[in-house]
Amino acid sequence: MPYKLNKEKIMKDLVDKINAEFENFQTEANAQVEKGNKAAGTRARKAALELSKMFKEFRKVSVEASKK
Repeated sequence: MPYKLNKEKIMKDLVDKINAEFENFQTEANAQVEKGNKAAGTRARKAALELSKMFKEFRKVSVEASKK
């Protein structure tokens, strides 16, 4: 049972990190689109890459959790 709780905690933490990074992406992307801030565009692209990595990790953890 502790294994399952650990996986659930990992997934919850990962979802929290994804939500925080998405908020960061939204802020930076909006700054680029609405204000023409080029540096914000760079930060938005970096956040998008981080989100991609987090989504892959979430998929891996989610598949492992569903097998148990």
